Amino acid sequence: MRRTDRLFELVQILRDGRLHLARDMADRLGVSVRTIYRDMDTLISSGVPVEGERGLGYMMTAPITLPPLNLTIAELEALHLGVAVVSEAADPELQAAARALGEKVDAIIPESRRAPAAGWGFAVYPMADAAKGFKNMPGLRTAIRSRQKVVIDYADAAGQTTERIVRPLQMEYWGRVWTLTGWCELREDFRVFRVDRIADLRFTPDHFEDEPGKTLIDYLATVDGGHAD
Repeated sequence: MRRTDRLFELVQILRDGRLHLARDMADRLGVSVRTIYRDMDTLISSGVPVEGERGLGYMMTAPITLPPLNLTIAELEALHLGVAVVSEAADPELQAAARALGEKVDAIIPESRRAPAAGWGFAVYPMADAAKGFKNMPGLRTAIRSRQKVVIDYADAAGQTTERIVRPLQMEYWGRVWTLTGWCELREDFRVFRVDRIADLRFTPDHFEDEPGKTLIDYLATVDGGHAD
């Protein structure tokens, strides 16, 4: 597992707001406790709202949500896409400006508005990697609005691809990383998918209605029950 992927998985684990021991997270991710300590130091120093100490455990102290700006998801997506394109294709001066803009957007992710000067931790994701998921985001927005099931070809952290039928519920922005939360019919549970790992997206003719235990409200009520894939 790449380090950037592992950092993302750690935030997913900590998202429930509970205290987590380094040894438990290390067992879950298949790495050493020392590696978890280094990763947590990275997350904390780069602005993720996490507190803790070695030997005592770590917990997230503030929710991670969309930036506290008057931006819709579509507007934020457009901004993110523009930054990604310019940072990869423009002259050096504009590339530097795009990176600076991206860091400023990243820095205001914490809901508390108290992001430190170092900015948001997920700036460690290269813009080129983050941009891979943009092609599927319009379709995902449409599916969420129309409550339409989709089929995705999804690659997990190990690079294994599976076909999933998903009820798409919401998209979230994590600082260069977008995720889709949905009910996965293959796993029969909530799953959080990284949009940049969706290789292909297809609409099904099936629409879905709210069912007990499968709604966004159900997921938010038991957020630690949702798993990253």
